[in-house]
Amino acid sequence: MKDHNKKILIIKLSSIGDVVHSLPFLEVIRNEFPHALIDWIVEQEAASIIKGHPALNNLIISKRKVWQKNIFKTSQFMNVMNEAKGLIQKTRSLNYNMVIDLQGLLKSGLLTCIAKGHRKIGMAGAREGAGLFYTEQVPVNYDEHAIDRYLRITEYLGCQTFLWQGRIPVTSSDNEYINNMLGADGEPKRPIIAINPMTKWKTKLWEEDRFAVLADRLVQDLGCDLVFTGSRNDRSALDNICSMMKKDAINLAGKTSLKELACLYTRCAILITTDTGPMHIGAAMGCRIVALFGPTAPWRTGPYGQGNKIIRSSIDCSPCLKKTCDHKTCMTDISVETVFDTAKEILQDSGRFRGA
Repeated sequence: MKDHNKKILIIKLSSIGDVVHSLPFLEVIRNEFPHALIDWIVEQEAASIIKGHPALNNLIISKRKVWQKNIFKTSQFMNVMNEAKGLIQKTRSLNYNMVIDLQGLLKSGLLTCIAKGHRKIGMAGAREGAGLFYTEQVPVNYDEHAIDRYLRITEYLGCQTFLWQGRIPVTSSDNEYINNMLGADGEPKRPIIAINPMTKWKTKLWEEDRFAVLADRLVQDLGCDLVFTGSRNDRSALDNICSMMKKDAINLAGKTSLKELACLYTRCAILITTDTGPMHIGAAMGCRIVALFGPTAPWRTGPYGQGNKIIRSSIDCSPCLKKTCDHKTCMTDISVETVFDTAKEILQDSGRFRGA
């Protein structure tokens, strides 16, 4: 079949980091099939990551989390039903040559089932019964990084896998917004270090007072400007960290879209972060990452690329992949000194260390 007639549907619904990890896959597929129609189903929270991507033809957005919240509200029931019906109709509107499920969960498996497609492809070992809806299962190593795992599927499809960047597309308005937020039109006079302290798992959190001490040392000893990033829900926690600091910092929690955040990280010398979506956004945009890992496995979902640094303790129970823990030793074992020294080393290696 000629490339012009090929229609491909990618299903990767969430989360933010997982969608970022799927961008190399999209680029490789587009390079292999330059004239194909390529669509993508994604959940609303992560949709802006790939909106406007030049390798994509159509974006189909699922409002699953909103539907789950509103389906039992009498005033919202019919609206939920109509929107869900619309998603199904869009998913079935074309007869795809390939439907590729990168999620490997029941929610994506059901959409794979619903979609019209000759080949329905997913990873062997998919969870929650998703594999029941595939016509082809690609063997993968789940101890590989997620990006490499997804690229195994492109290898299976006969694609060349070395031509990709994995960057999030940003616009001139995103750049202009960040310029206004930072009060700068060009290259910053002092290195900017971003700190993204929050995450949804309590077991991934590092103490707020340690972030405050670290931030003061970065400003005082390394001569850096500090920017805190996070969601609107993180605002109060970041305000608390800033209140404990002796030096000044900018708190941008809740003040940037995902694309604006991606643009911001291109201006930063380093992003110091817990294991969360913005970590992957920073890595995708070429920012050097210092990542604090505890209950999760960095070799599977750490920041991808050269020059990034992982800080984790050697406690035997890590990674446990647990969202609750009585002691959180894996995180409390990480010292301010270790994180500071790692950031200083990166600045020195990059030639951007100027001192206070």
